[in-house]
Amino acid sequence: MTTIGATTLSLRADSEVYLLGVPDYRWYAGCFGTACGNLMGYWDRHGLPDFYNGPTADGVAPLNDSGANVGIRSLWASKAGVDGRPSTQPGHIDDYWLFYPNDGSYSYESTAPDPYVTAGRPEHPPDCIGDFIGLSQKKWVNMAGECDGNIDAFSFVYWELKGKRRTNYLPDTNAGPAIDIQSGLRAWAKWRGYDADVFTQLAETSVNPSNAGTNGFTFEDIKAEINAGYPLMAFLQRTNQTSRALGGMSKANPEIHGVVIYGYQDYPEFGAQLVYVQNSWGNSSVFPFQGWTSTPWLYTDLSVRGVIGFRPKPRIRSISRDGNSITLQWDGPSSQVFDNLAQTTTPAHRYQVQRSTTLSSPDWTDIGAPTTVLSSTFTEPGGSSAFYRIKLLD
Repeated sequence: MTTIGATTLSLRADSEVYLLGVPDYRWYAGCFGTACGNLMGYWDRHGLPDFYNGPTADGVAPLNDSGANVGIRSLWASKAGVDGRPSTQPGHIDDYWLFYPNDGSYSYESTAPDPYVTAGRPEHPPDCIGDFIGLSQKKWVNMAGECDGNIDAFSFVYWELKGKRRTNYLPDTNAGPAIDIQSGLRAWAKWRGYDADVFTQLAETSVNPSNAGTNGFTFEDIKAEINAGYPLMAFLQRTNQTSRALGGMSKANPEIHGVVIYGYQDYPEFGAQLVYVQNSWGNSSVFPFQGWTSTPWLYTDLSVRGVIGFRPKPRIRSISRDGNSITLQWDGPSSQVFDNLAQTTTPAHRYQVQRSTTLSSPDWTDIGAPTTVLSSTFTEPGGSSAFYRIKLLD
């Protein structure tokens, strides 16, 4: 039995697939801060452990932020005195929020100048996801001609307005400030020691009627990302609002919301396409899926404008030698894809160790068979000096 909007259907999905182990954090310091926390917390738990290495939960991003796990919020919004940070060292909350003493009192949608400006102190060096994506930072104007910002709790994406995919896009001065969610996530990953491909794309026109082109992210694209082991974020926004008058600003950020997509249900016989989401409120199990349509999602009047995809790359962590035996260890995506109909769990990512005797004109050859684990021990074939790399196959 499945409910889509106000309609209840008694039917069986043709496919139902989702990723295991996605965190479900409560809203803190902005929906996209929280959504990014869920996304990067997922990767910290699935093969890229240096995304979070603070004191909470012994340095492994927990599945929730309740009780002793609350310090994980510093992953996306650092604050003086929290998660091992000295009380005298301002962080994201201290520099960009007008006030935020606790979860029951904060300056949501404040259009006031950022506190570091009014206090006349230097801005802290970026050290959390929110810093890198421009979250709550009211120091720019003319963001793609849409809005000025960002007001407290809000962030921005530079979309290609005809629906083409942008990968590793970096805004320039012709577009506006050189920072947004896409470019910020990639910069943050690099700061944590990893590389990643990050893309944005407007949803297809049946989902986002404001898409001015014939391109757009489709339900089949969602299935491809999930099947390949990559959760992604959906950007919700009113189709007729790119800014609004608020608190003395004529072009403040529009209403938006950010969620993580981590699975899907497909009912092709009935034309029903559903996606599993973590809603950024910490209670995603209450209503875990949404229809891939133009209908507003969750309890909002906001529908999907587009998506933000994040594909981290592997990184060699260590190499050791014992006689002719060599052991490589690496970090890299390590997702588990669950097929609810078949009741099977499958590793999504495979790796191949490769060897070359030169880097000037590489002659990469495979060493051993592909593996789904993040290490490999093999016998050095001998001869001249050699170079090794890890290739992500899926």
